Amino acid sequence: MTLTGAQIIWESLLREGVTDVFGYPGGAILPAYDAMLGYPIRHILVRHEQGATHMADGYARASGRVGVAVATSGPGATNMVTGIATAMMDSSPIVCITGQVGSRLIGSDAFQETDITGITLPITKHNYLVTSAADVAPSVREAFAIARSGRPGPVLVDITKDAQQGSCEVDWDAAEPHLTEALDDALPGDGDHRDAIALINGAQRPLILAGHGVMLSGAEREVLALAERARIPIAVTLLGLGGVPASHPLNLGMMGMHGESWVNTAIQEADLLIALGMRFDDRVTGNLKTYALGARKIHVDIDRAELNKNVRVDVAIATDLRTAIVEWLPHVTPGGRSAWLTYIDSLKGDSAVRDIQNLPDDGHL
Repeated sequence: MTLTGAQIIWESLLREGVTDVFGYPGGAILPAYDAMLGYPIRHILVRHEQGATHMADGYARASGRVGVAVATSGPGATNMVTGIATAMMDSSPIVCITGQVGSRLIGSDAFQETDITGITLPITKHNYLVTSAADVAPSVREAFAIARSGRPGPVLVDITKDAQQGSCEVDWDAAEPHLTEALDDALPGDGDHRDAIALINGAQRPLILAGHGVMLSGAEREVLALAERARIPIAVTLLGLGGVPASHPLNLGMMGMHGESWVNTAIQEADLLIALGMRFDDRVTGNLKTYALGARKIHVDIDRAELNKNVRVDVAIATDLRTAIVEWLPHVTPGGRSAWLTYIDSLKGDSAVRDIQNLPDDGHL
């Protein structure tokens, strides 16, 4: 099948199941826009390229699918930077496709030429500069695989204008991505799981810290099953809200700077913190020198770089969160910890009384 590079973009998106893209046209991406006609993909025209990346990010969070944003070179691409950085920090899978000046013009300071791959290198999982029509399909398809895999995040594909205009035969089987899983050399051994289970069973005042990774791994039921089986209360991060039903009696609420006071007190007085898919952000920990000094710590995260980064832990496991909890559940001792749960209930009550006592006299909050 012979297609132009521009047609290959849309054909690749179709093969990835894309139905919607967010974008704003411009000179270097016009060949792709011209080729879009005839493909059953809805294009949502934005007013600014930053909006395209934020909309793709929101789409990914709401749907669980990879969001796609499209922009031209130069200012179109640089306008995407804030949205890309947001997606990177919040582990949101998006693919940004940008036009670039012709390959022979790269490095000549041509009109609206910007090194967008260099600019976005620190805020993407990976990025590509595509200068040949033959490289469009493998680059786009690999970008989707990377955006979805492990800890999700943004990938940028920068495609020169001549790569969009050029033609080639496409072997779609050869264009299939072949990724090596980065965690293969860091998969947890049985000893890591045994150590975690031993700490959980031996703790009198344990607390689960549930982050965004709970939802990204689809581990909502497993986290709740662990909490209910071992009677362990749960504190959630801002992005972890929704991972555990707010009405569940073991859900204490949000931790950290903008969280509930009793939740932070419980963290400080716990003897074990089980951190699941969260990264010990400064808004969560406050002063690291005084953070939960009396607690042993277990940290499970798909991203090995997050382990022992901000807080040193006793057991660090780089793996899929759901897989780890499924491994633990049959070995976790059920029940107990009534005194700990009663104490936390008293913290809630004391906080509520203080809130009422501190109401202003003039009726304004």
